[in-house]
Amino acid sequence: MMGYGNGGSWIWMALGVIVLLVLIGVVVWVLIAVNNRAHHGHAPDASDSGGRARSRQVLDERYARGEITADEYTERLHTLGF
Repeated sequence: MMGYGNGGSWIWMALGVIVLLVLIGVVVWVLIAVNNRAHHGHAPDASDSGGRARSRQVLDERYARGEITADEYTERLHTLGF
């Protein structure tokens, strides 16, 4: 016979490797997306207007108590997007 039973095994091996690489790529993509979201201030409580208002209030209070300098205050306002 011509060996049809064993001739296609390399195809299944290649397909398995491709599927594995795709799965690894998806996991890496999800981890990067979660990491970027966490480091760029996209937490749910900070993105709403109440969270932004509270952030500004805390910053104002810290400046009024003298905990931060005028330069730090201005820099943090800019970082928060005010």
